[in-house]
Amino acid sequence: MAPSLLAADFARLIDDVSKVEAAGCEILHLDIMDGHFVPNISFGVPVIEKLRPVSKMFFDTHLMITDPIKYAEPFVKAGSDLLTFHIEVTNEPRRVIEHIRSLGANVAVCLNPDTPPAAIESIVSEVDMVLVMSVWPGFGGQKFMPSAVDKLRQVRAMLRPDQRLEVDGGIAPATIADCARAGADTLVAGSAVFGQPDPAGAMHELQRLAEAACR
Repeated sequence: MAPSLLAADFARLIDDVSKVEAAGCEILHLDIMDGHFVPNISFGVPVIEKLRPVSKMFFDTHLMITDPIKYAEPFVKAGSDLLTFHIEVTNEPRRVIEHIRSLGANVAVCLNPDTPPAAIESIVSEVDMVLVMSVWPGFGGQKFMPSAVDKLRQVRAMLRPDQRLEVDGGIAPATIADCARAGADTLVAGSAVFGQPDPAGAMHELQRLAEAACR
């Protein structure tokens, strides 16, 4: 499970983050929006800088931004462990990958709902993870797109065992099992975790459903 910080209570951010970390969460998903590639603006480097000293979780940072090369270094210096860029923003994905790696971070590539897996075929072997969007990026609380399940299967077939497959958007008790069965091993959930009265309990239930689907 990778709870999405975007759905947390920003007035009590450290409290929310501490709840899931104390419950065993190892990955925190950070949605960065620039108001250009996506229509909304979320948060940026200063938030990550403040969270890094108080959390040992792996910071999985999703750059929903037009120019990942320009901003990669500030996010890595702030404490991001992995940077995900969108294949849709560049004609030179290998250059983006090499730049992020040169900063000492892991790297992932993301596919929008209308982008086919073939778009990453030439570079898929060079990333640590692929992120499949099951909603349109830029807005929280959207309904899960069932077409993402088949895309997850296709992408999983392209990956080595050591490469991760992440899914983001509309992940909830009703959708998580299908995603896990399709090969997703990193599951981003926002309102289904932080939007619940008991975030830790909600996270554990989602984890249980995912694991049960893979037995």
